[in-house]
Amino acid sequence: MDKKMLLSALALMLVITSSCSSDDGSSDRGNWKERSVFDGIPRSNAASFLINDKAYMGTGYDGDDYLNDFWEYNIEGDYWAQKADFPGIERSSSSAFAIDNKGYLGIGYDGDNELNDFWEYNPNSNTWTQKANFGGGNRRDAVGFASNTNGYIGTGHDGDNDKKDFWKYTPSLDEWEELVGFGGDKRKDASTFIINDEVYLVAGVSNGLYKDDFWKFNPQTELWTRLRDIDYDDDNYIFRSNAVGLTINGLGYLVSGYNVGALSTTWEYNPLNDEWEEITPLEGFARQDATGFSYNNRGFVLLGRNGSLYLDDNYELFPQEEYDDED
Repeated sequence: MDKKMLLSALALMLVITSSCSSDDGSSDRGNWKERSVFDGIPRSNAASFLINDKAYMGTGYDGDDYLNDFWEYNIEGDYWAQKADFPGIERSSSSAFAIDNKGYLGIGYDGDNELNDFWEYNPNSNTWTQKANFGGGNRRDAVGFASNTNGYIGTGHDGDNDKKDFWKYTPSLDEWEELVGFGGDKRKDASTFIINDEVYLVAGVSNGLYKDDFWKFNPQTELWTRLRDIDYDDDNYIFRSNAVGLTINGLGYLVSGYNVGALSTTWEYNPLNDEWEEITPLEGFARQDATGFSYNNRGFVLLGRNGSLYLDDNYELFPQEEYDDED
């Protein structure tokens, strides 16, 4: 048995899946269905972006090595195809987004240093082009998201300190511009989801403290609005870092993550009443450092790790269905 198989076997015996049953107040609403297992190496801290009906995912860390391979997931066909390797330094904990049928990926961590390089991927030619370095300097564990015309990267860790600054990228100019106005706390490993073209920023951690402030960003006005803190009903189960944010049918979802241990709990956010509701936890292993994406009112969570167990599974969430442990 090789090293990775041995570690996986040991982790299987040690894994404690974090979930809530109907006895502790969770809902039976929400169902998960397993989709095509990732064809590449199991990993955590991968980066992903969505272009039309294809998801693109790559880089990350497999427990031994930092990675630069890149893959396309055909959502409608439910299969994977390998694409051109990311040409930058192998890394994890990058930030990524897509604008106008191009993907963008940059910053991250190579095992020794935080990085600031930034790259564009063209799916039509299956090629990468280096762009202007990230304006905020070396960074990892930041959030990345996009509007129709601009990309944004903010928060994260620069190797010495956690950050709260945000930067706007304009592809037509290949330029970065710092934005002011975010009044939240410093943090790394936060999560975002987008509802009606507005970006919701939640969770994360700084200096060992899990963040409870919750924010909404309007790319049209470039203004931040503070929403109700996620501890408003004294329920600490939402607190986490390293989680996945999804958007399905006008609702936001915060899935898995880390708080003391790996989590599988899933929380649904309704912007109409600014409230959260817990639904069925992610099936399979609890995990942190997973990746995910939303497409056409569908949401997927995949990869990640639980301790030393690195994962390659792929799940789709059906939040309005009743839980079914047979599918």
